[in-house]
Amino acid sequence: MISINHLTIEFSSKPILQDISFLINRRDKIALVGKNGAGKSTLLKTLAGLQQPTHGSIAMPSELTIGYLPQQMIHNDGTTVVQETRKAFNHITQIQQRIQHLTEQLTTRQDYDSPQYQELIDQLEHDNQLLSVLDANKFEGEIEKTLLGLGFERKDFDRQCSEFSGGWRMRIELAKILLQQPDLMLLDEPTNHLDIESIQWLEQFLKTTNNAVLLVSHDRTFLDNVTNRTIEITLGQINDYNTNYTHYLELRKERYEQQLRAYENQQKMIQETEDFIERFRYKATKAVQVQSRIKQLNKLERIEIEPQDTAHIHLRFPPAPRSGDYPIIADEVEKSFGDHTVFSNVNFVVKRGEKIAFVGKNGEGKTTLVRCIMNQISYNGTIKIGHNVKIGYFAQNQASLLDENLTVFETIDNEATGEIRTQIRNLLGAFMFGGEESEKKVKVLSGGERSRLAMIKLLLQPVNLLILDEPTNHLDIQTKEILKQALQQYDGTLIVVSHDRYFLDGLVNKVYEFGGGKVREHLGTIHEFLQKKNISNLQELERKETTKETTTKETQNKLNYQQQKQQQSNIRKIERQIKEIESQITELENKLKGLEAQMATPQGAANATLAQEYQSTMNLLNDKMFEWEELSNKM
Repeated sequence: MISINHLTIEFSSKPILQDISFLINRRDKIALVGKNGAGKSTLLKTLAGLQQPTHGSIAMPSELTIGYLPQQMIHNDGTTVVQETRKAFNHITQIQQRIQHLTEQLTTRQDYDSPQYQELIDQLEHDNQLLSVLDANKFEGEIEKTLLGLGFERKDFDRQCSEFSGGWRMRIELAKILLQQPDLMLLDEPTNHLDIESIQWLEQFLKTTNNAVLLVSHDRTFLDNVTNRTIEITLGQINDYNTNYTHYLELRKERYEQQLRAYENQQKMIQETEDFIERFRYKATKAVQVQSRIKQLNKLERIEIEPQDTAHIHLRFPPAPRSGDYPIIADEVEKSFGDHTVFSNVNFVVKRGEKIAFVGKNGEGKTTLVRCIMNQISYNGTIKIGHNVKIGYFAQNQASLLDENLTVFETIDNEATGEIRTQIRNLLGAFMFGGEESEKKVKVLSGGERSRLAMIKLLLQPVNLLILDEPTNHLDIQTKEILKQALQQYDGTLIVVSHDRYFLDGLVNKVYEFGGGKVREHLGTIHEFLQKKNISNLQELERKETTKETTTKETQNKLNYQQQKQQQSNIRKIERQIKEIESQITELENKLKGLEAQMATPQGAANATLAQEYQSTMNLLNDKMFEWEELSNKM
């Protein structure tokens, strides 16, 4: 279907890909893998026609269609979700408009016997047959099914795209590509912004499509479930494996060992040859042999070995100080923002040593409950932190708390104590800060690099309760594996918020599911939880389909109109709430300044009541800031 021939891509004369060739066949499901910076995204852009290769060619049929999903945010302002998604069927819309235009002409013209009139009839018949073949009547249903599968709700369909975050806009773009069903789908990290249920739906779609797929992903389970071929980019070259990701890792390990042996043998031969040249360089009787050896070395094709794989590095958290038997006890916990109840009647007990996952769709309260546990926001009910509990917390904004004036190495060196100090370089290398990268200032790091650095800091802290909120978002597969192994060996208590099933599989033994304002406990592994959810989802889907079949088009249109009116009312209400909260935030900040001035005096510093008032005011300010953030996201 597509032939890539001797492709070379260079940036500033530096080769990214060198003389690579391979074929993409119809129905191939290919995982494109390699270290960060290996050239995966560059290759996808080149195949999509957005970038020209330095040398080589890409041969494909002229009628072949390609859909490309990039990593970057998609800007699709000025349209609603459903209007933007309908663009996937522009070809059908154009045919429908042409049919309407032809029908109008036939109605107004009276030259029934003319050749031109007959041409209009023939064109109309052709377009109607084409519309029938394309099954145009079903495309609205396909749009609805795809948007629901990717996590949207029906009430979202008529909302403006501009109201959604970058992650949700990427879902809209993904929906368009899936609905277009191009001959080749190029997907760059499609699961980054999806929750577990949406990832499962996408898996099923990609597995059953008859078209070719070439994708980049750090989700190992997703790759195993979707792909049947793995193309690895390393040292500017490709290695093609006709198997899924897990089996590829086994074959890759064997190839690396063979490569290492060949490299070592060649290095031994080179050293022996150089020793011979040096020993007999100035002996006339050996001149011919010396020159022969020099030519031999010059002609030698040197074996390159891949940079050492860091997956063998075994990291350990410091031993956890012993805590009480129950690190967390939650009793009738409830959190609301205005009229919106995030969750209520939350009751659970966390036992020492348990490893727990918080899962559920985005926006159902996972991070909110974590913030309640950390006492960063106010809530109703009680959360009791057990005896001698020392919490290590990785928040989604943890990267913003780093000292920007330190280097990467200094950031970790300042935290490390004991034996781990001898492993700092290995530790940094495992998290992709090897060599010169460790000397970079924090202020020049990207958001993903800062997140990785914050995760390394957490590895150094002696705590007995780890709370990790989406810790794997910016980690590649190898680094996630290193972190997972460290957490499996960790002897403290763990709570992790994550959408990554492979990361959670074999790590947690209890799952709390967030949804519909409730938090439900599931004993067992993430695999057992997902098996239960699959059964539940089928029943829910069946109920939705039944409701859909019994709803008339007129009722849907009326409902959409009512939703639009309600939406405008909600927007005005949220705007008033935001304005009121901003005023309260200003008052609280001014109050804190006054309290700080008082506490700066000797009398104020000794005043316990003043300190308590300052802390309660600070807690209230954090609560208001979080409420403002939630309302802004809702807008």
